[in-house]
Amino acid sequence: MLKDLENNFSVLEKKIQTISKNYQNLTERHLELSQEHDDLQKRYDEERRKNQVLAEEHKNIKLYSALSGNPDHNRLMKNHINRLVKEVDQCIAELQNTGL
Repeated sequence: MLKDLENNFSVLEKKIQTISKNYQNLTERHLELSQEHDDLQKRYDEERRKNQVLAEEHKNIKLYSALSGNPDHNRLMKNHINRLVKEVDQCIAELQNTGL
């Protein structure tokens, strides 16, 4: 009876050690994955900023192309001018509303 208890205790102790080791391994793996996630998030943010800069540059190139008389971009230029006129009109209306 005592021997059975000792065997059971030994088996339980080995299982606890195995579980503890697995927990430690999982904790380390979680830390590695968290760091990798942070690195990838930073990379994603950087690439997204680059993409925004490139999109803005592309927009400006098309606008300059329209200004230089490229017929393919005339509509873009008209839309841009219309947007600017609306923005100026809004500013004028705001100034009139504030009494300046």
